[in-house]
Amino acid sequence: MSVRTPGISQRFESPDEQQRSAFDSRLINLRVAIPGIVESFDPATQTASVQPAITENVLLGQGFPEPMALPLLTDVPVQFPGGGGFHLTFPVNKGDECLLVFADMCIDGWWQSSGVQNQMEKRRHDLSDAMALMGFSSVPNAVRDPSGDSIALRNRDNTTRLEVRESGITIVGNVSIEGNVSVTGVVSSGSE
Repeated sequence: MSVRTPGISQRFESPDEQQRSAFDSRLINLRVAIPGIVESFDPATQTASVQPAITENVLLGQGFPEPMALPLLTDVPVQFPGGGGFHLTFPVNKGDECLLVFADMCIDGWWQSSGVQNQMEKRRHDLSDAMALMGFSSVPNAVRDPSGDSIALRNRDNTTRLEVRESGITIVGNVSIEGNVSVTGVVSSGSE
């Protein structure tokens, strides 16, 4: 009986081990999701160049695994949450972390034309069909002191923020208003 080492091919003697090896070799090229680091962002196309943040173990020479970086992925659509004609947008900067997800099928036709499209190429879970979900972070880059009792839009150091709670809305920072202002109810300066 051989000891299995994850990600490393072994010599197989039994039919079960051979079948497991065949299944594992198919999974090696199956992409689902991986963290990534933004190299650049194009706001006009809402696409980024993203470097996958985990290396691939590749067997070279004597069968020893060697870590190799995956290629830089270009023209990756970046997700901005939205619906009903509204969107939440935010800056996307070099060094931002994200989660790359890989579509089941070729996304080229949909990405270029929207709507329901035929596959332009026959591929599945391919590196070229990545989409970036922003906001995922590693421990060193995690948001510090997230609110436990509100929805908050804030900057990294929490010096400017808008918080919505059951009890009301709090705005911290300089406020600029463009357009018309309509006020109903009691207006208070906060000091008595």
